[in-house]
Amino acid sequence: MPRRIRIHVGPVEVTAVLNESDTAQAIWQALPITGRVNTWGDEIYFPIPVRHDEEQAQTTVALGDIAYWPPGHAFCIFFGPTPLSRAGEIRPASPVNVIGHVEGDATVLRQVPAGTRILIERLPEAPESLA
Repeated sequence: MPRRIRIHVGPVEVTAVLNESDTAQAIWQALPITGRVNTWGDEIYFPIPVRHDEEQAQTTVALGDIAYWPPGHAFCIFFGPTPLSRAGEIRPASPVNVIGHVEGDATVLRQVPAGTRILIERLPEAPESLA
């Protein structure tokens, strides 16, 4: 069963699906998590109370990826290029553990300024259909 989360940040709300990684599991167990976001290009990030080593860490990510940044113990949402990106890529400051992906249009997060309050919470699991 996919693990889905809701991300409230200022006036914006998006949902995301977590992958099966150990890092995603650690974050799932820590939810709900709140904080205030920092921005870095088209990335939102903020420190969270999870400590995890690199796990299949990536130097580039896809639009809408959510990730954990081990050096900063931070939750990250990528919705476009960062200051380190080269043409046609999204590049974090250093390798990140991709933990899932935003459902829908992640670029709506461009309207969120630094310092905005964020809440990440679990979405209830959908009941299995009766067949």
